[in-house]
Amino acid sequence: MKKLIIASVLGVFAALAFAHSGGTDRMGCHIDHSTGMRHCH
Repeated sequence: MKKLIIASVLGVFAALAFAHSGGTDRMGCHIDHSTGMRHCH
């Protein structure tokens, strides 16, 4: 049961880590308009 809880919590954090909008270019990068900085995935 403890492993199931840990796996569930990790799954939620993993989903949140990738959740942001914005298309990427052919290199997997885009500009964050709030900061003006370009970053890649």
